[in-house]
Amino acid sequence: MPGMDGLEATSRILAEVPGTRILVLTTFGDDRDVYAALRAGASGFLLKDSRPEDLVHGIRVVARGDALLGAATTRQVVAGWVRRPPPDRGTGASSRLAAREREVVELVAAGRSNAEIAADLQVAESTVKTHLARAQQKLGLRDRVHVVIWAYEHGLAERSL
Repeated sequence: MPGMDGLEATSRILAEVPGTRILVLTTFGDDRDVYAALRAGASGFLLKDSRPEDLVHGIRVVARGDALLGAATTRQVVAGWVRRPPPDRGTGASSRLAAREREVVELVAAGRSNAEIAADLQVAESTVKTHLARAQQKLGLRDRVHVVIWAYEHGLAERSL
């Protein structure tokens, strides 16, 4: 992009229009690029060589308020997390969460859907959504992808493939 990179553009857009949903489309799929884009506030990340139907799907997913990482990007991100040393579990970062909120965050980070979490915990799916929304609010997180990142950074998710 002439004049600025995608990270700067993402930050500027969100500073001027908070709540905007941004899908990053890039030729670079390095896990550090993905983390940087998500930390800047992007809600999705796809490579430019994605199939047209995947791009259309990504736009729709992000537009409706969900988060998205392309399959190749997801593999790269998981591999990057696995290579990193485990976080210091003594930070107490999860102490802001109620026990059930923490449990829901852990299950989200494990890749479980709201319906699967509801079945596991024997609660309504709306209850799972409420716990997840409260956790996101307490932690200042935008969406499910950011919940997963936070969980890994704070030792609430397993580091294995």
